[in-house]
Amino acid sequence: MAIRRTTNEAAASAAPEETRESPDDETTIVDSADNARLEREVAHPEPVDSPFAETTDPAGPEQSSELTLSTSVTESMTFTVALPLQVRETPEDEAALTITDIAINPDYMDVSGPATTTITLVSDQVAIMPDAEDESAVVIPALPEPDDVYSRRGRQRGEGSTGPEPATMLTAERLIDNGKRRRRPAPEGLWQEVLYTATFHLVNIGDSYAVRQRKSLDARIGKHFEGGTRFVAVLTRKGGVGKTTISALLGMAMADVREDRIIAIDANPDRGTLAERITRNTRATVRDVITRARSVTTFNEFQTLISRDETRMDVLASDADPTISEAFDEDDYNVVADIAERFYSVAVTDCGTGMLHSAMSATLQRADSVIVVSGGSVDEARLASETLTWLESNGYPELVKNAVVALNTATQGTNLVKLDEIEAHFASRVRAIARMPYDPTLATGSVIRYRQLKPNTRSAARELAAIVVDGLDAQRAS
Repeated sequence: MAIRRTTNEAAASAAPEETRESPDDETTIVDSADNARLEREVAHPEPVDSPFAETTDPAGPEQSSELTLSTSVTESMTFTVALPLQVRETPEDEAALTITDIAINPDYMDVSGPATTTITLVSDQVAIMPDAEDESAVVIPALPEPDDVYSRRGRQRGEGSTGPEPATMLTAERLIDNGKRRRRPAPEGLWQEVLYTATFHLVNIGDSYAVRQRKSLDARIGKHFEGGTRFVAVLTRKGGVGKTTISALLGMAMADVREDRIIAIDANPDRGTLAERITRNTRATVRDVITRARSVTTFNEFQTLISRDETRMDVLASDADPTISEAFDEDDYNVVADIAERFYSVAVTDCGTGMLHSAMSATLQRADSVIVVSGGSVDEARLASETLTWLESNGYPELVKNAVVALNTATQGTNLVKLDEIEAHFASRVRAIARMPYDPTLATGSVIRYRQLKPNTRSAARELAAIVVDGLDAQRAS
């Protein structure tokens, strides 16, 4: 019987199969026991998983049979690399603060014991209180003597102090004798003054309603400011609606009441006329301030470059030459504003009509409040509303919320327009609206004499100033 073996190796499959026949002398040496085992396995094969498959010749056991052995060879290689284990050593200072993590299984927790633990702290310094019976051992410090150096409470008039009094105790309330009764100030008003005089100052019914209104406006306008200059910008997109007049009246109303300094800056690049509404004391302009900015160190030096009217309002004029005034840009305005911040509490800026001018950008960035001037006609009111829209769409929505609309009723066509409808429109967009009545003195376009204005005009200017000051923070946020 001949036996043939095959493998799946690449070299064996590529080479032609060769069958080696056993010589007669090798066949005769086959053990009879092996022949019997092979014949038995061929006749009754066992279901054994083996990589060797036996095949017998179909002619029968008498003929020679072939045994084909199939071997699947898989080669693999494993490398084992032993790296040194790096162990991090915890520093002593870190180990002292480290809390040991102990894993606790809730199933094995012993809850039968106490939930808290008492720890006894032993200190080297122990305060031992004496027994209550031994009163001599208890030392109670004496209470400090009352600080009556700066107080006369508990003492009668003329009674001296236990200790020497400082000079600050000699106050006017202590030394001046005002009589048995402190009288109220004399009232203001026609009938109030008559009654007060007729009763020999015994009946004081207070000020009249008009006087109380005036004093209330004075208190609103005279609000104290802390934290730098407040900038108020007066602007509009249409000329001829009284923007410069409103700027002058606003500054005059503030300067007439307030004790600090007020300045009005003419920042109109198109030949501003703010300085022409007052009596000028100098021919200097903003260009002179910019040129001499480094040398201006005191208010006396700056005062030579401005003009002051009867209400103590200072005015800084613009250049009369259109070529020079057009060169007034953002940097120039910042120079003027920086000097104004050193000497003034409120600065009113009379802006031009060009919203895209470079000086307008610097003005709006410094502005704490804006006044939009509108006339009494349809186109003037519409342009004023468009000015608010431009401010909202260019990053100044907070200025619009705090804005004030000055409605100038002295323009043409006011008698034919429903002013209430204009005010209703602006009331939905701004904080307040103020009407400015017609005044012949203002209509001439000449120098404004604040004392010679009609009472209604002065009252309207004061009301506008009070509304503007109400929108300015008393203390500037840092």
